[in-house]
Amino acid sequence: MTTLTAFKAYDVRGRIPTELNETLAYQIGQAYAAFLKPKSVCVGRDIRLSSEQLCTALVQGLTDSGVNVSDIGLCGTEGVYFATFAEGFDGGIMVTASHNPTDYNGMKFVREQSRPISADSGLMDMAKLIETSQLPSKAAVPGTVKSIDINAKYDAHLLGYVDLTKLKPLKVVVNAGNGGAGMVVDRLEPHLPFQFVKIHHNADGTFPNGVPNPMLEENRQPTIDAIIRHKADVGLAWDGDFDRCFFFDENGLFIEGYYLVGLLAEVFLKREQGGRIVHDPRLTWNTLDIVAKNGGKAVLSKSGHAFIKQVMRDCDGVYGGEMSAHHYFRDFAYADSGMIPWLIVLQVISETGKSLSQLVGERMRLFPASGEINRKLNPATGGAKAVLARAEAHYKAQAILVDYTDGLSMEFDTWRFNLRASNTEPLVRLNVETRGDAALMHARTDELLALMDA
Repeated sequence: MTTLTAFKAYDVRGRIPTELNETLAYQIGQAYAAFLKPKSVCVGRDIRLSSEQLCTALVQGLTDSGVNVSDIGLCGTEGVYFATFAEGFDGGIMVTASHNPTDYNGMKFVREQSRPISADSGLMDMAKLIETSQLPSKAAVPGTVKSIDINAKYDAHLLGYVDLTKLKPLKVVVNAGNGGAGMVVDRLEPHLPFQFVKIHHNADGTFPNGVPNPMLEENRQPTIDAIIRHKADVGLAWDGDFDRCFFFDENGLFIEGYYLVGLLAEVFLKREQGGRIVHDPRLTWNTLDIVAKNGGKAVLSKSGHAFIKQVMRDCDGVYGGEMSAHHYFRDFAYADSGMIPWLIVLQVISETGKSLSQLVGERMRLFPASGEINRKLNPATGGAKAVLARAEAHYKAQAILVDYTDGLSMEFDTWRFNLRASNTEPLVRLNVETRGDAALMHARTDELLALMDA
């Protein structure tokens, strides 16, 4: 039996061609068809050099299995999400490796209404069909393939989140990282009063300016430099498939995604009194404070898009946010978008007359946070479970709350932390926050890192 290393917790992702290639892409099409039994599926692809060939093989696997395919072409992951729910397809597949190195590619899968397919909801069933050679034979009547253009409908949906009459002519630096975000910015531009300063704008699968991953500090400098040089009001950057959007204020300061969750929660609670806001356990106090002050109800979910989306459906959450810069919207089939957040934030800046630093600066002072710190696991020290157990034993006597929703969260009077194992890498991830005490936050972070490294 072949073991497929490219099948991960939330998607398929692997190195080309050893872990993912056209043969496997064809088999994934067959396995998806056998697992979901869809009549109609949409497929899209990112701008990576290997995406077109993989997509072609995937489509062949689907049509040979009797599935009718609508190809939406080059897009972001949210293009597939949108097409699936807006056009009523039985499922959707996006060929992308997001922010991985250039020699990687992958796929993300949804079923009807853009409900995610992840490891515990079908992805491993698909892998097993391939590994055990239980793929179906060709259908008596093959499926059809047609190209469809969803751009006009998708663009109109995005613009529906803002009141265009309230937008001001802000100067905005946009850094697509040579991924796909630039295509959407260009299409929205004629409808918006903003002056865009475009850097690393054109889609280029060779990634001449490095892999589009603004989480890496070394990738942020071009955006910062452009903000300062052009005296811009705000800076935006995206990862390759632009399902995440990253913000920089007018001074070029990178704003942690955590503080955007609170800002967007406030916007949606003003639109819907008493609405439910879903958030992850890594950093919580700022979000809880804002939701309470705006009369909403905060709902805790395990980190990760499959969990957040399900909790949002269960509680009918109007908005959900993760500190990792994933933002989820009920009107977007509870899916994440990297385009909706910046449109809303720019309307807030336009309406309030406040800069981004003014909008989030006070929140950053009230609830200073470490940002996510990753530590590689040393198998000799017993792995993630041992690290979490060590931290829990060390702090248990002082803790006023211990929560295991996602890893280990411990709360004290003036500070809290979350420690969790990565779903995809041999890493432990740490987040620390305090109530208005940056020095304490740094001290507790150092203390925990020393404990983890012991």
